[in-house]
Formats: sequence, C-alpha cells, structure tokens
Amino acid sequence: MDRSKESAIEGSVTAGVAAGGSEAAGSEAGGSEAAGSDFLQLDIGRAPAGGRTDWLADRLRAAIADGTLAVGSRLPASRVLAAELRVSRGLVTEAYQRLAETGQVAGRGRAGTVVVAAPVTGGQRPSESARSAFPDPADPFGTREWGVLVDALRAAPGPIDLSPGAPDLAAFPRTAWLQAERRVLAELTPAAFGYGNPQGTPELREAITGWLALNRGIRADPDEVVVVAGVAQALGLLAQVLRAEGVRHVAVEDPGSLGTRRQLEHGGMRILPVPVDAGGIDTAALAAGPAQAVVLTPAHQFPTGVVLDGERRRELLGWAAGGGVVIEDDYDAEHRYDRAPVPALRALLPEAVCYTGSVSKLLAPALRLGWLLVPPRRLDAVIEAKRYADLGNPVLAQLVLARLMASGELERHLRFVRRRHRARRDAMLRAIAAELPGARVHGAAAGLHLMVTFEGAGGSGAPAGFDDTALAAAALDLGVKAHPLSWHRMTPGAPGLVLGYAAGTAGEIEEGVAVIGAALRGVRGRRGAGALAGPERVAPGAVRRAVAEGPADAVRMPFRGPSGGPRKVFRNRRQPPGHSRVVRG
Repeated sequence: MDRSKESAIEGSVTAGVAAGGSEAAGSEAGGSEAAGSDFLQLDIGRAPAGGRTDWLADRLRAAIADGTLAVGSRLPASRVLAAELRVSRGLVTEAYQRLAETGQVAGRGRAGTVVVAAPVTGGQRPSESARSAFPDPADPFGTREWGVLVDALRAAPGPIDLSPGAPDLAAFPRTAWLQAERRVLAELTPAAFGYGNPQGTPELREAITGWLALNRGIRADPDEVVVVAGVAQALGLLAQVLRAEGVRHVAVEDPGSLGTRRQLEHGGMRILPVPVDAGGIDTAALAAGPAQAVVLTPAHQFPTGVVLDGERRRELLGWAAGGGVVIEDDYDAEHRYDRAPVPALRALLPEAVCYTGSVSKLLAPALRLGWLLVPPRRLDAVIEAKRYADLGNPVLAQLVLARLMASGELERHLRFVRRRHRARRDAMLRAIAAELPGARVHGAAAGLHLMVTFEGAGGSGAPAGFDDTALAAAALDLGVKAHPLSWHRMTPGAPGLVLGYAAGTAGEIEEGVAVIGAALRGVRGRRGAGALAGPERVAPGAVRRAVAEGPADAVRMPFRGPSGGPRKVFRNRRQPPGHSRVVRG
C-alpha cells in the first residue's frame, strides 16, 4: 500500500516521531500548539509522562463503560487520532489493541475499529432517570399524564396497531416522490439551499391553493397561506397569536381530539368543552358560553365521524360574524367513501375562519407538512410567530410536495388509497359485527377510524358496566393497541374505543378486533364476578390468564381448523402475528 500521504500527515504534525517512534518523541513533537482531539475531548497533556498508552486505553474503557461510546460506535482511525493528539500512530494502535484483547472493540476492515461489547454494571445510565418520569411503555394506561399518553402507547409493544390517526404508510408513493425529488434537485440553484421564506416557498403555497380549490372548494391567494409542520403547529401558532390579542377561552368539541386539547393548553389557553351530537357541535351551547374562539372538525368530527349540519353551520358562522374566532381543522376531509363531499367552512366565510390541514393522513406524518390559511388581520402575526418558531419548513420537501400536487400525482395517490381504505374499513365493520355484538359503530362513511361505543347488553342504553381504559389495557396485554374513548372525552359518557383501520391489512384488522372481543368478554366476566369494583383497570396479564383458562373467552379467528370447521385460538402478544395456539375447552 502507498503510505506516502499518511507519512506526510504524520511528519507534518509529529516532527521527530516517525524517526524515534517513542512516546517521548511524541511528547516533544507538539511544539507550542495544544495537542487534543474533539473525540471524547481527549487532552494528551493530562496524560502522565511515560504512561500515555495506558491513559488513552483507560479513557476509552471508561467511555465504553458509561455508555458514551455505545456498542456499534466506531473509533477514529488510528492515523487520524494520532495526528490530532500529536503522538505516534503506534501509541494509538497499541491502546486499541488492548481493548481488542479484552473483547470491547474489534477491527471491521473498512468499517474501522468498532465497539462490540460493554461491561455489565449496576449503575444507571443518565437517561434512565429522565425517562422514569414517563409511563411504562408496557403499561401506558397506568398514568394520568395526558400529555404523554399517546406517545407511550406508540412505544408500547404490540404486534397489531389499531390506534387512530395513522394512514396506510406502506402505500407511501416512494417512486413518485423520488422522481419528483430528482427533478427538483436538478433544477435548484445554489441560492435555493439557503434560508427560505418562513411563510413557505411560493411554489408550495401556489400548489396548495390549487389543491384546495379543486378538492375543498376554497378560493385563496397564495399570500394567505402559511406552510406549517402539521396541524399541531398551526394550533400552537394560533394559540400564541390569539393569546397576544387577549383571547383566553377556547371551546373544543366533546368528545374531541386529546392532541388538540393538549396543544391548546400548552399554548396557555383555557379549554371549554362543548357537546357534540348527531348534528355536530352544539352551537347553542357554544354561543351561551364564554368562549372567544372554537376549534372544530366539521367535515368528519373526531372521533364521532358526524358532519356539521347546515343549520349548525349557519349558527356557527353567525357567531363568528359577531367576533368569534373559528379554527377549522379539515380532518379526514379527503377520505370519504359513502357520502357526498362536505364544503369547508372557510369557503363560506373566509374573513372569519382560520383553516388548517396537512398531508399527514394522505402521505405520512413524518413529512411534517401542512398549511394554515389565516384572515388578513392576523396573517402578519402568524408569519412572525412562524419565523421565530423555526425559520420555516425544510425547502426541499416543500418543493417536492408542490411538484406532486401540480403534476396530479397526489390526486392519483388519493384515489389509490381510498380504495385500500374502503376495503379495510369494510373488514373492520365485518369483524365488529362478528366479535363485538351489541356495540354501536359511528363514523363509517368517511375517515380512517371508527368509533365504537358499548351502552350495555344488546345496546339497551343501560350503563355498560366497565371502564374503557380497562378494555384498552386488556387488549394491549393481548397484543392489540387501541384508544379508549374516554381519552378523548372531557365529560362522562358511554365507554368505547376509537379504532384505526388504515394502517393494517384486512387480516390484521380481523384478528385485532377478535382479540378485542376476547378482552371485552374477559373484562365483563371479571366485573360480573365481583373481581373489579369501581372504575379501576384490570391488572396487566389478568385478561390474558382468563382467556387462556376457559373456552368461553377464546378468540374466534377468521380461519378454519384442519377439519374445515371453526377452531378457537388465542394469540399471545409475545408471539408474532400469525402464531396462535388452540385454547382447550
């Protein structure tokens, strides 16, 4: 191998080392300049004379032991570290070799020297104490800290996820996105890689107005659009602006989105619940209360799925004309199957409605791309808040989305996922009918989720006699994630679940609902036996044991046994999807 470059580097920074190769020579080579490395903040001046190899090896061992150098981390090349420390390469190589002999690092060829093992210690890593404030990922229902509930459930183990809010991520148009990104990169000038406009790129704002005009009947100027990192950021910006105007009370739908409530509360707002019925939010109750603003989902109310009817729309717009602020979250508006399009409130009264939407449910939440249309009198304040929040969204992703919108690719993707979502919704409806007798289903005509309520045996309207967090916890213990309806309520109501169907296959949906049916029978059975007094939840593992111990709680899966007849099976959450075992009677 030609080492001329390597020799030149070492010779330039360690004059005299190459000749002697000793630690003493290395110590003389530094001259008047400091010898140290950014890697682990190593300062060779702190090493004892004649013991620099031991010092370096000890520093590396300590970094591995306390987790600073995690398993899989790569050490700097010996030549690079030696140059930075102004020592011989042999010194660094010897230190690495000592760690290799104890099995802590290993050479990986071109990948360099990699940490492969860390000593087992009884100490606690610093991050563990910070994480202890959060709920146990295996038991997210054991906390009342509402701000972290959803994140805890996402992190919890569970092979089948029926949580609402997730689109069909497997359908993300990777090819179309990649092609659009390549075209955008080919056309970008160097100046485009600088800081962008905090309001959003002109290309995306123009594409958004075209998309909303075609799909939502909204006529807007690109200058009215602010590109945001999803609806959550839009709510945060509006809360900041409204608070500066003196607005303190914001009405929300009840039941309504837990995430919306938390975002507004974080922005310093006082939340006022307003009931939702078959016609949408109760506008009479809204007008009678002290709310100065309202956040609602009129096209597909979350979680009930109802549409704000015509009379309520007129009453709401009258309330807005009198000075109230309407914040319209156009939730799930594009995802409809069995009903006609619902006009946006923004199209009816643009000067009084702040309108927000995103591509989180259409493409992917990870893109963090959405839009906010603001009436002129608040537009400058919102842009200013956005500037100080993050200086604007990433420009490249904005330009790619603009191209997908303008080219028609996003419209084609929407038609594609609608067909998939409809098939999965139908699978969930069939499974609920088979596995959850007496349950009432709400919001099936559109969206990416169903709301299921339990109002007593046979739908009699009597109390169902259990806490829906106990049911959700029991389902999680069996490997299925779902939201209890009470998470999204501010006032008492019938227990229920909010079940998402977009992200799973038809088989996963059917299996998940069957497991929920078993959990429901287990929760009701234990309560009937007096084992569960009051609105307390079932202990983790209790339902799993109850199901395993008796045929009455077996899960009927949507497949047949060897003889062609149905068989009763139960799948433990620690088994991967598809692995089941027979429950003996």
